[in-house]
Amino acid sequence: MKNNWGKLADRSTIERTKSSLENKGYEVFVVEKAEDALSEIKELIPKGASVMNGSSVTLEQIGFVDYLKSGEHRWNNIHKAIVEEKDPIKQSMLRKQAALSDYYLGSVHALLENGEFIVASNTASQLPHIASTSQNLIFVVGAQKIVPSLKAAMERLEEYVVPLENEHMMQKYGSGTSLNKILIFKGENPMLDRKIRFILVNKKLGF
Repeated sequence: MKNNWGKLADRSTIERTKSSLENKGYEVFVVEKAEDALSEIKELIPKGASVMNGSSVTLEQIGFVDYLKSGEHRWNNIHKAIVEEKDPIKQSMLRKQAALSDYYLGSVHALLENGEFIVASNTASQLPHIASTSQNLIFVVGAQKIVPSLKAAMERLEEYVVPLENEHMMQKYGSGTSLNKILIFKGENPMLDRKIRFILVNKKLGF
């Protein structure tokens, strides 16, 4: 089965997953193209909102990272402020404050048909945003990441995602990655009043 981890889910599976996500209280958009995903994001995030994003090949591929760098969005780009701060102490403080961003954007490593998903990390820097601290989450997910079960999700992560991510990190930064921490997101307590949105793209995006 590991040889099929990059295969797009069929239409019925995408629709079934969409229904499961909506039953959990999430808002879901299904689009055909990468540029359609970026258009949805532009519509969803209001002027002046603080925005933080995780390191994501998916966000790079849809053009979000370049758009964020362009400054044309009129959002508060927290990641830019962190990168530009040269004082280590101040930069560390900005990273901590970033966990309270109005919006956090990223992807997932596997999305179950029942609406659950997993996100893995080397350092866990993005996990607080996802677990609790950011009021709005936007996940852009290529249809190849949809799996039938948690067992399949873990297999996809370990057999397919981590090796590709390690290779990507080696090429980009000269150092690899480690599978240190995994968040299994089964649901959201409605009392927290957070908004979780998924943009499912009928295209292979990310790993």
